[in-house]
Amino acid sequence: MSTSSSTAAALALIAADMVEVDRVIAQRLDSGVPLVGQVSRYIISAGGKRLRPALLLLTAGALGYQGAQRFNLAAVVEFIHTATLLHDDVVDDSALRRGRPTANQNFGNPASVLVGDFLYSRAFQMMLDAGQMRIMQILAEATNVIAEGEVLQLMNMHDASLDEAGYLRVIRSKTAKLFEASARLGAVLAGGDAATEQACADYGQALGTAFQVIDDVLDYDGDAAEMGKNLGDDLREGKATLPLIAAMQRGSAAQRDTVRIAIETGAVDALERIVEIVRETGALEVTRDAAAAEARRAVLAAGQLPANVYTEALLQLAAQLLERRF
Repeated sequence: MSTSSSTAAALALIAADMVEVDRVIAQRLDSGVPLVGQVSRYIISAGGKRLRPALLLLTAGALGYQGAQRFNLAAVVEFIHTATLLHDDVVDDSALRRGRPTANQNFGNPASVLVGDFLYSRAFQMMLDAGQMRIMQILAEATNVIAEGEVLQLMNMHDASLDEAGYLRVIRSKTAKLFEASARLGAVLAGGDAATEQACADYGQALGTAFQVIDDVLDYDGDAAEMGKNLGDDLREGKATLPLIAAMQRGSAAQRDTVRIAIETGAVDALERIVEIVRETGALEVTRDAAAAEARRAVLAAGQLPANVYTEALLQLAAQLLERRF
C-alpha cells in the first residue's frame, strides 16, 4: 500500500466522525462579527489532513469511547491549531500557506492576530463543555507550551550554533505538544488509567516530532519550485533546521561556513549551493534517521493500547511517516 493510500485508509476509519467535527466547527465559528467567521473559515477551509483531531478520535476509538465530547474536543484542538497558524504567518510575514495566500495577506495582520485570539478564547469556552478539570489542565498546559516554543524559535533565529537537542526542544514545544495533547485527550475521555494516558501522550509526541522532522527533510526532497520557496523562507528567517545542523556537523570548514553565513545573515543567494551541501554531507539521511527513531517510539507506544482497528490505524500513521511525501 502506498504512503498516501495507507494514510487514507487510517483516516477513512473516522471519516464519519470528521463530518460531525466539521459540523461543530461551523457551528462554533458563528459570531456576531462577520470578519471573525470570514477569516476563520478562510484558513480552516485551506485543506490539511486534520491530524490533530484525527489523533483524538483514533485514540478515543482505540479505548472504546464513542461519546459526543470527542467531536467537541476534536474541534477545540483544530481551533487551537488554526490560531497558531494565524499568528505564525504574521510573525513569519508569510505570503503563502498550502499554495494560496495566507489570511494575513488577504485580511491584513491585525485581523489575523485578533481572529487568532478569538479562536483561542472560543476553544477555552468549548473546553468547559466537557466538564472535566483534567481536560482543562491538558489544554491549558499545551497552549502555554506552544507559546513558549514560538518564543524559543524566535530566540533561535539566525543562531548557527543551535544543536540537535535545541532544535528538538523547539519542535516538541511548538509542533508536537498539540499532537501529544490530542492523543492524551482521547485517553482521558475514555477514562483510561495513568499508564494508558501516558502511552497515548508518548504516541502523540513522537508522531508530532517525526511529522515535523520529515517536513524539514521534504524541503530538500520535493518539487523544485516548492523546495526553493520553503528553503528560501526558512533561510531568510534564519531557521536552523535539522538538515542544516547535520550538514554543519558533517561538512568541511568551507561547507560549514557557507551554511553558517546563510543562517546568520538570512541571505538566500547561496540557496542552490546549500542544497548541494546538505545532500553531499548525508545530512538528509541523518535527519531521516532522527524521524525514524521517533516513528519507532510512536509504534512502541501504540503497541500498549488494545488491539483493534483504531490502534491499527495509529500504527499505520506512524509507519507511513517514514515514507512521507505529502
